Parts: sequence; structure tokens; C-alpha cells
Amino acid sequence: MNIVWLLVLMVFYNGVASNGGSTNVSTRPDIVNVGAVFSFDSTVGKVAKVAIEAAIEDVNSDPAVLGGTKMRVQMQDTNYSGFLGIVEALRFMEKDTVAIIGPQNAVTAHTISHIANELQVPLLSFSVTDPTMSSLQFPFFVRTTQNDLHQMAAVAAIIDYYGWREVIALYVDDDYGRNGIAALGDMLAERRCKISYKAPLVIDPNRSSITDLLVKVALTESRIIVLHAYAGWGHQVFTVAKYLGMMGTGYVWIATHWLTTQIDTDSPLPSSMMDDMQGVLTLRMYTPETELKRKFVSRWSNLTSGQKGKIGLNACGLYAYDTVWLLAHAINAFFDQGGNISFSNDSRLTQLRRGDLNLDAMSIFNGGNLLLRNILQVNMTGITGPFKFTPDRNLIHPAFEIINVIGTGIRKIGYWSNYSGLSVVPPEYTKPPNHSSSSQSLYSVIWPGQTTQKPRGWVFPNNGRHLRIGVPKRVSFREFVSYTEGNDMFTGYCIDVFTAALNVLPYAVPFKFIPFGDGVKNPRVTELVHKIQTGEFDGAIGDIAIITNRTRMADFTQPFIESGLVVVAPVRTTLNSNPWAFLRPFNPMMWGVTAAFFLIVGTVVWILEHRLNDDFRGPPKKQIVTILWFSFSTWFFAHRENTVSTLGRLVLIIWLFVVLIINSSYTASLTSILTVQQLSSSIKGLHTLLASNDPIGYQQGSFARSYLTDELNVDESRLVPLIMPDDYAKALKDGPHRGGVAAVIDERAYIELFLSSRCDFSIVGQDFTKTGWGFAFARDSPLSVDMSTAILKLSDNGDLQRIHDKWLKSSACASQGSKLQVDRLQLKSFWGLFVLCGSACFLALIIYFINMLRQFSKHYTEEVISSGSSRSARLQTFISFVDEKEEEVKSRSKRRQMERMSNRSASEDESMYNSKRRHIDQSSSKMSLDNGNNA
Repeated sequence: MNIVWLLVLMVFYNGVASNGGSTNVSTRPDIVNVGAVFSFDSTVGKVAKVAIEAAIEDVNSDPAVLGGTKMRVQMQDTNYSGFLGIVEALRFMEKDTVAIIGPQNAVTAHTISHIANELQVPLLSFSVTDPTMSSLQFPFFVRTTQNDLHQMAAVAAIIDYYGWREVIALYVDDDYGRNGIAALGDMLAERRCKISYKAPLVIDPNRSSITDLLVKVALTESRIIVLHAYAGWGHQVFTVAKYLGMMGTGYVWIATHWLTTQIDTDSPLPSSMMDDMQGVLTLRMYTPETELKRKFVSRWSNLTSGQKGKIGLNACGLYAYDTVWLLAHAINAFFDQGGNISFSNDSRLTQLRRGDLNLDAMSIFNGGNLLLRNILQVNMTGITGPFKFTPDRNLIHPAFEIINVIGTGIRKIGYWSNYSGLSVVPPEYTKPPNHSSSSQSLYSVIWPGQTTQKPRGWVFPNNGRHLRIGVPKRVSFREFVSYTEGNDMFTGYCIDVFTAALNVLPYAVPFKFIPFGDGVKNPRVTELVHKIQTGEFDGAIGDIAIITNRTRMADFTQPFIESGLVVVAPVRTTLNSNPWAFLRPFNPMMWGVTAAFFLIVGTVVWILEHRLNDDFRGPPKKQIVTILWFSFSTWFFAHRENTVSTLGRLVLIIWLFVVLIINSSYTASLTSILTVQQLSSSIKGLHTLLASNDPIGYQQGSFARSYLTDELNVDESRLVPLIMPDDYAKALKDGPHRGGVAAVIDERAYIELFLSSRCDFSIVGQDFTKTGWGFAFARDSPLSVDMSTAILKLSDNGDLQRIHDKWLKSSACASQGSKLQVDRLQLKSFWGLFVLCGSACFLALIIYFINMLRQFSKHYTEEVISSGSSRSARLQTFISFVDEKEEEVKSRSKRRQMERMSNRSASEDESMYNSKRRHIDQSSSKMSLDNGNNA
């Protein structure tokens, strides 16, 4: 701010003419003064000058726009100088200027915006993209082009789309460059990417400074370079990069929209310049193809016909044209709302009068706030498309074209918008937004080096530095990792897997193994992984289990061996000679359910057969015996009663199938129990071990200790650290009562190696954690991804198994056929069969009782209704009906039907006789009456 006011003093030092009061102009003046400040000969300025002049002519030629008022724009050339830009802006302040179009760059905009805030004169910039030009700090600065926040979001989306995680930022070291790259860092962080190296350039660099900086960039790991520069000299970076071999295969260059600005303005560029930037990706501010735009583009050649040299139309020119129209619409609304162009002295400037120094000409625009509000409320359609401001004062619908520089021209490979992300079609705001990863797409790219294969994006820096790989100096289980002090060599299973995976990679990896540990005790692997987080190691290999707290410190590869925590305990060989061993194949629940179903099925079959089959009839005692005999004889398929009903046969067939399965399973399990030697242990698994208070052994340095204490709440006094496999064996043999342990908890990989030559111990229960071993690298290191792919390839081609067989021998106890005690058969293994059988029984009973009700209503309903019996009597009648044999019911029903028919026939004969008798009597009476009359 002090610099700003110092400039004010310098410009107006000799006294600037002032009216000493306020200046008032009529509501609708003939002329409205507007200023414009930019560099006429710059890539952006020479296009903007033509566009602004065309816009002024179009506005003034249409009386409907300003109601007869003419807009007069006085343009001043800053000649690439920020100082002159400030001076020219200050000169406008003394000429009753209501707004200023410009400035062109962010440095000047930051300074002039302070003056605009004080004097309330809106600044409308069509080229300043600096995202830090906040409306809160600079309320009178209006950006009429796209914000770099959106451009950097597009760059971040491209980087994330291709799967890169680190980039190098090469930028001009001023407000425009620094703030743009800061925005890029924020956008990359949202996608878990980052800027690994920042390389600032001086504002006007020469070849030497560019070379020095690119040499430093070449020594870094990342090969993704984002260039945020100016159109005037940005192409020189590509020239030097090509000279240094940095435009070849493996590099990725992404330039911001300055490059398309230059290509569009100076097209066609010299072939030598195009050759220097082959394969570069760049952005262009997207403007939809509308009729207004097509008409303006067709006019462009006529508009530039009088200019020196050929001038192409770029996006900044389009926004400059729309900026004039935006201001015209806002001024017209300003007048419609009763706005008056008037200026008044700034009291604070008046107080600065010292001798000959007079600052009274610096007047405040009284209608500045009203004009600013009207500018922000304009909603029009320009040659750039819909032109309207969002609540945060950015233009709506920000979008960019993604361009690939190829040959002597460019090729469009897609679009980015904040509405739909990356797409191969222009943004369509009438459809619902879709930011899913599957919807993001771009056309193929020809990368530097004339290749279509996506660059990996990183290499090992060519600075002679090797990767520092930490390796634990194990004391026990040296088959996994072994270190020889004399010749500084590492061998073992993990070492061979690591080197084999490196050989699969398509590039060389310079590395150096660094031992970790004192060689007396096994080192704590978590501490080794922590060394990666602190930067002491670049990676770590060995028997490193992938557990939660370690993943917070480093990135891990795909596991190359599965390994979870298991319980190992002493076992003894036994042969079952228990007199009750025949009950062991089933657990109590299984026995109980099986017995219940025997009775249920017997009862159901009895019900279904009782009315049809004489084998299921008789006295109650006989019927109970029949049910029990029939039920349990089906176990041996020895039932002698025949079934005659369809439903009974259906239930019996399904039950016999169930019995067959159960019988076979029982026989197999009992055979195994009685004939095979088994290993038994007092420890059945983790639950029995935790339920006791016996000591528990663990491998010293393993994460098993923290897991037992933190996750399972085991008291530390119960834990006994062990180092060597012989320590395991001795502690297990001694047992908890002689200073040993009841069991040892360790990772399966170690335990399988331990058990390979020790048959007195065995794993009991199941793995209670599921983990694996992997190689650890620094967070976001691309090597972890490539090594994971290499490990999967080793697994697919069998090399991983061959390395396993080389170092980890199989168990010598396998030939003995020993196994842990066979688990009893449980109900959950057969519940499907029982559900099937139960459903069949239930369905058969439903059908049976429906049939019974139908028969009862057919044979007994009339009799029950006519007798007027009570409800209990009717129930007894129904029970008696169910208990009767079906043949008897049908026979009795038939007899009753015949009796009813006989009675009905006799009744009909009697009725006929009576009818005939009445007829004869009537005839006799009539004859007697006739005889009497004759007499």
C-alpha cells in the first residue's frame, strides 16, 4: 500500500488541475468515459485491442443499447510494464472515468484494485485469472474470464485420469504463477496427488536461466511437468527442454491455456517452434459454437485487415469483446435505475495536500456501487455463450478444451467442465451431472517421443542415489531373511521374492540393502516401517505383516504370502477306546433332533395310515408300540408295516432318504474315530486359551504382543517372549506348570516352518487374524503399485511357488497321517434335510385333514344338524369319524343312502295312490249328481 500511495504522489506531484468540489453530469449524458489498460503488442493485447474496438463500434451503432448515449473507451498502452499500467490507471481517475477495462496481468491488478476500492471505480479484466483476486479483498475487481481455480481443477483431473500421483510445477515467479500453482496444489490434494517439486522462473527468463532450472528438474523423480507461464516466452522452455532431451519418451508436459492463446494468435507457428512442443497437452477456454460467435469469427479477417501481420482470434479476444457489451448493459441498467454520473473529492486525499502537492483530482465515483451491482447482475448471451456471474463472482459454466499438439497443428482430445468432468463431447448442461470414474473419458494422446503408450510418469532420479531398503536382521527363522556380517549379504525367501519382482519390472531400480537391528534380538518390524515415514529408508522388505497401524506409515505391495495369527499347542497321539465312543459322531443337539424326527415321522405316518391300513389299527397300547417300532426300525430299513396311502408313502420316501444320509455320515465318522490315530490337546483354540490364566508365548519383536494386549485384553503378565524355535519347543514341552507356556501365538508362516520338523505340536483352532506379508515403500510411491503387479505376475507364472518350495520345506509329519481330533457332526450340516422332511410331514397333514373335513361334511353333516347336538357332541362325532376305518364309513354311508331312496319311493307310491283315490271319488260324485238331475 505504501508503494501505491508513493506512486500517487509521484504522478500528481506538480499539482493536477482540480475543480475543488464535485462534478455532476446529467442522468443520460451524451458520452460515458471508460478506460482500458493493457499492452497493445502482447499476444493477448493485440487481439484484445481489435476486439474492444469492434465491440465499441457495435454498441454505439445500436441506439437501443445505451439509449442514445455513446461509450467512449480510451485505451492506454502499458508496453509490458506494470509501473506504466499503474500510472495509466491513475490518469483515468482524473477524467471522470466510470470503469476501467483491464489490467492485463495479475501483478498490476493487485495494485490498481486497491485504488479502485478507494475511488469506487469498477475494474473489468478479461485476462487476469489469478484465483487470489478475491471479491472480499477487492470488491471492485470483476473477472470477466475464467478463474485459474477451474483451469487447475482441469489439470488435476487429467493427472488423476491417467493415474499419476506426483507432478513438477514449472511457473513464472509472480502473483499469476505462484497463485495459480498454489491452486493446482489444492486441486491435486483433493485427488490424493501432490506437487513433488516446484521450479519457479524469473518473470523474463533467458535461455541460461531456463537451462539451469530444467537441469534441476531432470534430476527429480517425476516426469509429469505442468508449465504455467506467459505466452510471450513460454515456448522457449520447450526449446531448451528439447535440447536437454526432456521432450522424449517418458516425459509428460501439460501447459496451461497460455499455449493455446499463442497458437491461436500466431497460427501458423514456425515449424521449428512446433517441433519443440510435440506431444504437449494444453488447455483452451471453451466457448460454445453459437451463431453470434460464428458471425464474429467471420468478421475477424476484415477487422484485422489493417493490422501489421496476421492476427488470429484467441479466447481472450472473445472475452474482451463480451466485456465491453457487459459494461454497456450494466451502464444502461445504471441509468434506468436513476443513476447519475457524479464524482466527489476524497477527504483523505484532501488531507494529504502539502505545499504544491495537490491530489484533489483523484475523485470518488459516487455511482460506483450501483454500477458494480448492475455489472454483477447482467445476464446476457455473448459470443462466449451465456454470460452471467455466480454468487462467488465467477463466470457460470467454466469449461476447457483439452488439446494435444501434434505435427504442425493441434488435436482436440476432450473437454473438462465442473459440471461433468472429463468428456469427449462438449459440456451439456441440460443433462444431469455425472462425475463417476466410469464416465470420465478422453481420446487417445500422442505423447512426447511420438508414442501412444501412456508414460509411467516417474523414473528413478539420475543423480547416482540408490533406494535405501531396510531389511531386518533376524535372529530366528532365518529361512525368511538372513544377513551375513562378513560379506554384507542378505539371503532368504523374502529376499528372493523381492529380487524376482524387480526383475519383472520394465525398468531398473538402483537400490541398496541396509540392515536394521542389533543381531541379538529380532527387531521390531513396526519400528522398521516407521523409519520409512521419517525418511531414513525409502522402503523395507522382509517378514513385514500388513497390519492397520503400519499402513498409516507406508504403502504396501500386494501380499506375497498369506499369514495370520494362529495358536500352536502340544498334542498327544490317541486311539479312541472309550466304551461310549459310538455316541461321539453326533453332538447332543444332533442326537436330540434326530430322535425327535424319528418320533415325528412315525406319528405322521400312523395318522396318514390309521383309517386305511390294518397294520396301524388296534388297541391303543398296540398302536403306541407300532408307532415306536415303525419309527426306529426305519434307521435300519427294517420296518415290516406296509404303507398304502399316497401321502404316507411320500413322507416315508423322503424320510428314508434323510435316514440314508444320516446313517452314512454316522458310519464314516465312527469309523474315523475308532480306527485313525488322532492328535488331541487340552487347548482347543483361542477361546479356551483366553479363558484360562496360563502363560502364552509369542515371538519377540512380533506384532502378536500388541494384538493380544490391545485387541484381546490379555494381561501382559501372561505373555512370555520367545526368540528361537527351540525356545518354542522347550516352553511348550515344559507346560504352564513347569515354567513353560500353555500355547504359543505367532504368524502362520513361522509356525508352519516350526512344525515342519516337530510333530509333537500342532495348530489348534482357526486363524483368528487374516493378514499377509508385503513390501513397504514411502507413501504415494509409484513403486508399490508396480511391485504389486510384479508379484501378481510371479504368482501367475509359478515363480512365487518355486521360491516358496526352495526355502520353506513341507512338514515331515504329513506322512504319518496324524490329524487333530475329529469334530463332531453338528446339526448345521443337516438342517436342510430336516427342513425338507418336516415340510413334507406338515404338508401331508394339511392335505389329510382337509380331506377329512370334506368327508365328514359329506357323510355326517345332515345327521349332526338334524340331531341338534351340542358342540362337544359334534367334536366327539368327528373324532369317532376320524378313528373309524374308511371302508366302514363308506359302507354305512351307502346303506343310509339306499334307505333314504327306499323311503322316498314308498312315499311317492302312497302319494300316487291317494291322488288316484281322490280322482275316483270326485268322478263318482259327479255321476250321482247327473243322475239326480235327470230324474
